[in-house]
Amino acid sequence: MFSPEGPTIRELAVQALSSVEHGYDLLAAKFDHTPFRTPDTILDAVTSALGPLGTFDDGLDLCCGTGAGLAVLERVCRGSVTGIDISAGMLEVARQRKGTGEGAEGPRVFLVRGDARALPFASAPSAAPAFDLVVSFGAFGHFLPDELPGLFAQVHSVLRQGGRFAFPIVAPARPGTPAYWALLGFDTVMRVRNAVWRPPFVMYYRDFRLADVRRELTHAGFDVETVALPEFGRRPDGSPRCRMVVATRTAGGYPVSS
Repeated sequence: MFSPEGPTIRELAVQALSSVEHGYDLLAAKFDHTPFRTPDTILDAVTSALGPLGTFDDGLDLCCGTGAGLAVLERVCRGSVTGIDISAGMLEVARQRKGTGEGAEGPRVFLVRGDARALPFASAPSAAPAFDLVVSFGAFGHFLPDELPGLFAQVHSVLRQGGRFAFPIVAPARPGTPAYWALLGFDTVMRVRNAVWRPPFVMYYRDFRLADVRRELTHAGFDVETVALPEFGRRPDGSPRCRMVVATRTAGGYPVSS
């Protein structure tokens, strides 16, 4: 699972006993050599699926990490490309990948340190929505279910009317399969860890379910559809193994807390 350039067991243990923010600061330099980085197959599939949805000007990668998803935005957006993440260490790696220094990410690429639950682009009451497209890859396991309404309201607030919020979601593992038991075991270990150790490290990917996500996005003021990603095939019942959720901003939705 890990390349020789990846973190050691000791480094992973130290990370796992840290907060989410500090843990990713520690892991940042080796993150791209772990299985936690979003695979290029996912990035390419989402890029292809976004193409038929139209033309985008300005894009935001929510919880951008080391910047893998920024390449998607650079391919589908004509204007600015922004990445936001809570981890300064991950953002520094993203800057290095772009070959640029602090405050000079590139002619149209900008990196911002901030919390997705309180986006700085939405902080001013008079601020106009800034983006036509928001994407996110592999980050939603770091948010508890009761945080989704606020998170989706934040995304809604920074999207222009008709803007899209798009992200891949993998079909849940079937009960009794090795993947099911592996995810259940990981989830159980994380819950035990958080029950006995502080600060917590939130990482519960089994909690991010399509039905719940669709409901909360709708409540936040989005029209929601899904697009099958054919590159990953279908399950025996004919349902897609992986979909892209496409949430389009409409009027209304939750107010954003100040």
